[in-house]
Amino acid sequence: MNRKKEIGIGFGVGLIANTLGTLLYILLFSELGIAETYHAAVEQGHIGSLLALGAIPNLVAFFGFLRLKRDFRARGVMIATLLTALIILYYKLFS
Repeated sequence: MNRKKEIGIGFGVGLIANTLGTLLYILLFSELGIAETYHAAVEQGHIGSLLALGAIPNLVAFFGFLRLKRDFRARGVMIATLLTALIILYYKLFS
């Protein structure tokens, strides 16, 4: 398969895992709804922490791809995780 396609698949998996991890964290540990939790996190300056906790499933995806010898897909997950880190940095510096 094409390297760019493999990296793209990994990137997509990383974004989906991060999104689902964030939503799962909100649903399990927050008494508010999803939108209310997001707005409260932005107001209190905790959006970076919320995104970082949501990125935990990326570890599973990353090491799963490495175990399956899908190195380029693992690279895509790593790129998605780095994008999340840059978004967190943006929120920390400019919010």
